[in-house]
Amino acid sequence: MRTILHCDLNNFYASVECLRNPEIRDKPVVVVGSKEDRHGIVLAKNMIAKRAGVKTGDVYWEAKQKCGNALVEVQADFGEYLKVSKAVRHVYECYTDRIESYGIDECWLDVTASMRLFGSGMIIADTIRQRIKKEIGITISVGVSWNKIFAKLGSDMKKPDAVTEITPENYKDKVWTLPVEDLLYVGHATKLKLNRIGIRTIGQLAQTKEETLSAMLGKWGSYLHTFANGKDDSPVVTVGEEETIKSIGNSLTVYRDLENEEDVQMVIHLLADSVAARMRESGLTRARTVHISVRASDLSGYQKQGKLSHPCGNAVEIGKTAFRLFRAVYPWENYVRGVGVSVSDFVFGAEQLNFFVDVEKDEKQKRLDAAIDQIRARYGNKMIQSAIVLKDPKIRDLDIKGEHTIHPYSFFKNGKK
Repeated sequence: MRTILHCDLNNFYASVECLRNPEIRDKPVVVVGSKEDRHGIVLAKNMIAKRAGVKTGDVYWEAKQKCGNALVEVQADFGEYLKVSKAVRHVYECYTDRIESYGIDECWLDVTASMRLFGSGMIIADTIRQRIKKEIGITISVGVSWNKIFAKLGSDMKKPDAVTEITPENYKDKVWTLPVEDLLYVGHATKLKLNRIGIRTIGQLAQTKEETLSAMLGKWGSYLHTFANGKDDSPVVTVGEEETIKSIGNSLTVYRDLENEEDVQMVIHLLADSVAARMRESGLTRARTVHISVRASDLSGYQKQGKLSHPCGNAVEIGKTAFRLFRAVYPWENYVRGVGVSVSDFVFGAEQLNFFVDVEKDEKQKRLDAAIDQIRARYGNKMIQSAIVLKDPKIRDLDIKGEHTIHPYSFFKNGKK
């Protein structure tokens, strides 16, 4: 049986700011995307602000109402956060080479082979926790289990500065009583669908027939049934192995035929937005290639791929490239029935800078994307939408990302999206 750790740095951005500025440690602190914009979104908060009721995704004035004039606002410094994240990773590397990032502040570690040297998973987890606190100055919560899904649940159970173990003997008591939305990859739309048929806890999900879930959610229903029963066998993927992920994409058969380029551009933008969001969730920030697939009303198909102007994960750039490819490949002999957009040829690690790329603009876009992700995580994927989709109410109301979820680790099993 494997031993997997999920390490989650507590209140990461705010913890780093308090580490850099000890004088604010005893005050409520929020990290926002723009210090000049008084309506900026709270990206992170320290424990004092959290106890006052501040939530990630609050706008600044909401946080100010909860904390009063004692509130300290700090502009996000992603370069500094990356430095600390790398320092933490060096600690992980002392115990295993099987490390998979899940964002800048979370990692899975497979320590199965390391226990002969360092002791049990709980001992390794507690050693890592103590080292990070002493050597770096921030705290971490660690989940220990035999699979990645339960390890992540464990890291969420006790915060801050704690280790929680979920075992085959105790998981029904610890996991099955939790709300179904606590399970990784159960988004807002999926939660609502499950709630409608009376599934409100992870245990209820686990005990529902797999056929029932598959009928309602497709292949995703089988994945969730597997996760809830502790049968996830997805590997902890090292940096070198991440290249086996071939593509991330999404497609949509539209409720009506698309009659002109404006209609197609609207759908492509919606798809590009969901693809970019999934890239960020999977820790894949840059792709080189965009693919477009088109299904005509007579069911004939057209496909084309092309390079982005520079490697990125920006929805606007993905959408522009996909629309350019559509124009190049589609003859308009018939109306359009469905469209698919995907990206591939991912960039891992450092890459030489392109002098023709506006790096500052790219960084601003990344910060904006992070703020949008926080709002959508709190209020649902349809809370923020581009104006282009508003002209068609039915398309506007689609939750493309939430209702068409692809489990990232399925890529390793079948080699395609």
